[in-house]
Amino acid sequence: MRIDYKKDFPIFQKKINGNTIVYLDNAATTHKPRKVIESIEEYNKNYNGNPHRGAHYLSMEATKVYEDSRKKVAEFIGAKNENEIVFTRNATESLNFLAYSYGLKNLKKGDEILLSITNHHSNIVPWQMVARKTGAKLVYLTSDENGQLIKEDIDNKINENTKLISISHVNNIFGTIHPVEYIIERAKLFSSTVIIDGAQSVPHLKTDVKNLDADFIVFSGHKMLASMGIGVLYGKEENLHRLDPFLFGGDMIEYVDLYDTTYDEIPNKFEAGTQNVEGALSLMVAIEYIENIGMDKIQSLEKELLSYALAKLEDKKFLKLYGVKDLNYRTGIIPFNVEDVHPHDVATILDNYNIAIRAGHHCAQPFMKHMGLNSSCRASLYFYNTFEDIDRFVEALGKVRGYLNYES
Repeated sequence: MRIDYKKDFPIFQKKINGNTIVYLDNAATTHKPRKVIESIEEYNKNYNGNPHRGAHYLSMEATKVYEDSRKKVAEFIGAKNENEIVFTRNATESLNFLAYSYGLKNLKKGDEILLSITNHHSNIVPWQMVARKTGAKLVYLTSDENGQLIKEDIDNKINENTKLISISHVNNIFGTIHPVEYIIERAKLFSSTVIIDGAQSVPHLKTDVKNLDADFIVFSGHKMLASMGIGVLYGKEENLHRLDPFLFGGDMIEYVDLYDTTYDEIPNKFEAGTQNVEGALSLMVAIEYIENIGMDKIQSLEKELLSYALAKLEDKKFLKLYGVKDLNYRTGIIPFNVEDVHPHDVATILDNYNIAIRAGHHCAQPFMKHMGLNSSCRASLYFYNTFEDIDRFVEALGKVRGYLNYES
């Protein structure tokens, strides 16, 4: 018997025109369980203070909350210790941090930066900037028609010139799980630095950074039940020691005089200014909620939902479905188009039935162009979705073409 996780999420009790929301836009952001919402309220009522700065009770309590949250994140992803966790605003800021603090400092003309055609814009645009400023060359791994990377292409494009590889673990449109373990293994042969964008993987796949052995991993809290505005940059401790700060100001310094400054130890030297304590707290409580379910259970639930949804959709002649067939190589993302109907119209019509999906280029225009698509629809699942959600989604999809006077 499936557990009804929706009962823990206040937003799913909300009704619009007498019906609840079917939320299938989890790849964009997830919702917060009651425990996360209440923890933020509790913090602001009783513990709000500026961390790391004051000797008074509230400042010390805020510092404890912040650093306990860092420790929880480290434990969740299997980091060696909490010094390997840097808090940022989101995965995008983490990638920009690495572009400025690692890319500009270490890359030069003739070096190659290897990206994937499937990357999110936030894992392309910063490296374009680095390439322009350093003279390094951008090289792209391509994919097949299902969004899967090609082994021969990986073998050929990781070579002695490859100094940096930055790749998404999971493609945010097709949900394809990329062979990052193989890429990292191959990269080690040439001492290439590897960055993994885990925004779409850490919330859905069990992640152990020691086993994965990437140099850096980034992800966002809001895609895994926490607040917006809190992100994570994981880096091996020895790598973080070699990085310069990206932001400068209060709380990242050791000593400042008129003409020179020395910086604090890691990770503090990367966290200038007053930090998002309540965001970090929300991530800690979200992780506790996730751990109470178990990542293996979450993966199993999502696979069941994905299998059920695809079985319901595959016989719809007006639908074009995309993505790899083997569910061992994809997460709970369902990309599709409706014949004769623009994706934005599909999303708008579904919204009339209280069903939320995403439509557009999904911040991945190079991949969309590679796939011959201008835009697409995307339904994305999380463990709190239900078979009833999928039934309502499929039923409403069947009405889309009729809504525009097309035959279904």
